[in-house]
Amino acid sequence: MRITSHCSPSFRCVLLLPLLSILVPAAAMALISTSVKSELPSDAQALLAFKSEADLENKLPFFFSKRIINHCQWPGVKCIQGRVVRLHLQGFGLSGSLAPNTLTRLDQLRVLSLENNSLSGPVPDLSNLASLRTLFLDHNSFSGSFPPSILSLHRLRTIDLSSNNFVGALPFGLTALDRLYYLRLDSNRFNGSIPPLNQSSLQIFNVSSNNLTGAIPVTVTLLRFYSAFFSGNPGLCGEIVRKECHPLLPFFRPTERAPAPTALGENEQLQGLVLPPPSREEHKRSTMVVGFSIGVLFLVGSLICFVVAVRKRTKQKVATPRMALDDAATADAAAVIRLEKENELEAKVKKMQGMQIAKSGSLVFCPGEPHAYSLEQLMRASAEMLGRGTIGTTYKAVLDNHLIVSVKRLDAAKTAITSREMFERHMESVGGLRHPNLVSLRAYFQAKEERLLIYDFHPNGSVFSLIHGSRSTRAKPLHWTSCLKIAEDVAQGLAYIHQASRLVHGNLKSSNILLGSDFEACLTDYCLAVLADTPVSDDDVVNSTGYQAPETRKSTRRATPKSDVYAFGVLLVELLTGKPPSQHPFLMPTELHMWVRTMRDEDGGEENRLGMLTEVAATCRQTSPEQRPTMWQVLKMIQEIKETVMMEENNQLGFS
Repeated sequence: MRITSHCSPSFRCVLLLPLLSILVPAAAMALISTSVKSELPSDAQALLAFKSEADLENKLPFFFSKRIINHCQWPGVKCIQGRVVRLHLQGFGLSGSLAPNTLTRLDQLRVLSLENNSLSGPVPDLSNLASLRTLFLDHNSFSGSFPPSILSLHRLRTIDLSSNNFVGALPFGLTALDRLYYLRLDSNRFNGSIPPLNQSSLQIFNVSSNNLTGAIPVTVTLLRFYSAFFSGNPGLCGEIVRKECHPLLPFFRPTERAPAPTALGENEQLQGLVLPPPSREEHKRSTMVVGFSIGVLFLVGSLICFVVAVRKRTKQKVATPRMALDDAATADAAAVIRLEKENELEAKVKKMQGMQIAKSGSLVFCPGEPHAYSLEQLMRASAEMLGRGTIGTTYKAVLDNHLIVSVKRLDAAKTAITSREMFERHMESVGGLRHPNLVSLRAYFQAKEERLLIYDFHPNGSVFSLIHGSRSTRAKPLHWTSCLKIAEDVAQGLAYIHQASRLVHGNLKSSNILLGSDFEACLTDYCLAVLADTPVSDDDVVNSTGYQAPETRKSTRRATPKSDVYAFGVLLVELLTGKPPSQHPFLMPTELHMWVRTMRDEDGGEENRLGMLTEVAATCRQTSPEQRPTMWQVLKMIQEIKETVMMEENNQLGFS
């Protein structure tokens, strides 16, 4: 009571809150008078209510001080005009629950991220968060069924419930979220079947490590995803996981005695079709028919044997005048069987030889690719050299059917010596990658020391040409929106590679990013670093070494996902400044921001946006691999920046 007596002016009470929360955290919040709480903004009350239920160990720094006088200044809180629009509380060690009537009162919330905590219990009703677009609840201990209120949030683009303890069936209503871009439900205990998701917007998807069963729906959307995204569900079957479904198996049960028939009442209806037992006359008739059929077959077989024996005896009459008819028939039958076996063996040998020829001297098309051309057509095509890279030369090939492809000829002197089988296995893995931001590998060829890779042709050039133009002109930085678009496209492609397999790009640079038909950024030359005899160091490739992470600059170290992240940070600075990596100074993050502003010579309107992207670049370019984020985290950062910019622009338009 003595403490509350000093809190008569509300200002003094607010100043005492930090001290109370430090000295007696559990009691401090209880001693705050309800009148003071009621004077706080509604969003601040909602955040404090969430803290009281979710932050049992008082690790969340939600309090006021002389420096922090507004709840919008709390860590992880982003506001627009005093309303909370983003709450990002990743890895704060929260160990309580997401209680009802707490965060659900933030009706302007667009982004909610509570990942990497220890929150437990069911997810409350979120239907009040009508503006929510991004929801990350992964890596907690949430339980219960799939939160049904999520299905009412039609603006949702991102849902991540992975690595929790959710159970039950996946709702069919997921198919109605037509803006869904990112859906991860892996590492839970969901059961039942997979809904027939077919949203064209869905680009990231994972339901692995659950208890899902049944056939995977064959939809255009689900067919795009790698089988690993469905792994860890032994009961799943279908084309995607290459496991045959047996729809009749569930109906086989141990034989049970049929219940005694009961008389049907006047109002009862017979359900289904009941077959009566056969009568004795029908049984006799069936027996006669079967016996007659067997007799006819025996007679026909005997006649055939007799004819064969007569022909055999006629041909060998001089040599075997005393051979009995049954001996001749036996010898003839043995000869026929031996001939059939020889023909079958010869066919198998020819088939194996044909397979070997196809592997050593024919194009091998990736799974699902149409055989639109042959090796001969490819060799007759008119070729134009596009560039010489780290491990080979790339050509533009125009086939006689007017099809244009890109052919990469690997240089035997620059590639590691790998066996034919190892090369095939690696190309099968690479050829299975399909994503809108990857240049698809369509086919490959190898014979002796010759190895060719056939890709789609992209006529709009590379990001390197877009940034730097011709060498005679002064490079000019790209517009802010172009930088953000290319960064998001590249991050999506890299994140997909890292998730889809254990592969890495290994050679990310602006010249290895091509522009598609809609000027989307598409990665090429991905996953070929493992074939390089040494890490990238070719003098013919402009600024190749500038993208290399410090840990991979020695010949003994290979590319890793974290080295891809480093290269992405270098690329991001190149996009923002228009300067090649060789001209990037080694600066601290704060100094890097000032340098980027100087290189762009932008007005103050873009300063905040530049700062956000520069911060991402600096985080990716950390010297230590352990301090760099994963590509999934980088992608989330960029998407949050994009959403923030869109909200700001929408608000400006609303007030214009």
